[in-house]
Amino acid sequence: MKRSTITLTLLAPLLLVFAACTSSSGGNLPPEPEQIPAVRDEIPPDEGPETPPARPEAGVLSPENPEEFETSVPPEELPVSEFEEVWAYILQDREDALKEGLPISDLGYFGAEVDSYGRLIGVPNPRVLPPFGGRVHLVVTCNSYPLTHFVLKYDTTERRELIAALLWETRNFDGLQIDFEYIPGRDREQFFSFLGELRAGLKDKFFSVALKARTRTLANDVHDYERIGPLVDRILVMAYDEHWATSAPGPIASMDWCRDVASYAHSVIGREKLIMGLPFYGRAWIDPSPAKAYTYPQIETLLHENSIREIHRDGDIPNFEYETPVVVRGYYEDAASLAARLTLYRSMDVRAVGFWRLGQENTAVWDSLRLSP
Repeated sequence: MKRSTITLTLLAPLLLVFAACTSSSGGNLPPEPEQIPAVRDEIPPDEGPETPPARPEAGVLSPENPEEFETSVPPEELPVSEFEEVWAYILQDREDALKEGLPISDLGYFGAEVDSYGRLIGVPNPRVLPPFGGRVHLVVTCNSYPLTHFVLKYDTTERRELIAALLWETRNFDGLQIDFEYIPGRDREQFFSFLGELRAGLKDKFFSVALKARTRTLANDVHDYERIGPLVDRILVMAYDEHWATSAPGPIASMDWCRDVASYAHSVIGREKLIMGLPFYGRAWIDPSPAKAYTYPQIETLLHENSIREIHRDGDIPNFEYETPVVVRGYYEDAASLAARLTLYRSMDVRAVGFWRLGQENTAVWDSLRLSP
């Protein structure tokens, strides 16, 4: 199965608008923040962005007329894979993405998060969901390293109150899923004990976690499959963002990489608790991409190299425009690529899969998926 790619040169040149400003006191421009992916297993657990490289919203590569971009493989020719559980994430205020009759056993309901004071906010109301016969899980995120450190610290009011709030809010759901992707490495034991306290408090409620993709065991890993496995009912492995917004272009989840991730996860987590995550979205990269911070000498070089003669003033701030052709390369998922990945996972004895997220998919994928009776 060939990976789906798009390579094109824009017919309309990309319009770039810059604003250059100087300070009377001088000084250096702030450095560009390093964008580090959430999933690659070579990234040290203490490093990463303050806010996550958010999984894209619907429309990252969505056409205005989706029917014009349907997979070239007729749905009846797609291989059909059967799984014991099929999980899918859904966003608060996007509940209409849940269509009747989809082969889904579990919904991860997104929107709840930890705020700057360690409080649980944004809990969705499961009653607004369309009729659904499966389990609904409250998904909770904590989206920065300092904040996660703050709420995981042993024997603090914030930790106790957060655990109490999580247990209380889960009463209206079938289960709870913790999606903490930004945990400082030195807080790994606090994270494990945090999960242990939740496990004890949830009693018979379903408990799951979303963890970063790994292809091997890492020393002092905060997302240690072996340590976390006994504390939860399911582990959803986020096998996507192999390539990310600021990386070199490449698949969101190549088949070879997915095979390595699934093989390792299956061997450590085990068949009964493993959920392999799949992406519905795509990404595009621009080459060259001039979007970055510039020093004043660099701005002067840019003006010279592009023969820019006209400088505008907007509230005393100089700015300019120029046009340049760029090449855009995109990777995305269609029904054929998703069906191939589902076939791969089924051949590896994976019993459960999960999708990020409803509303982003090529709907023909549902024809290649069955829930075990």
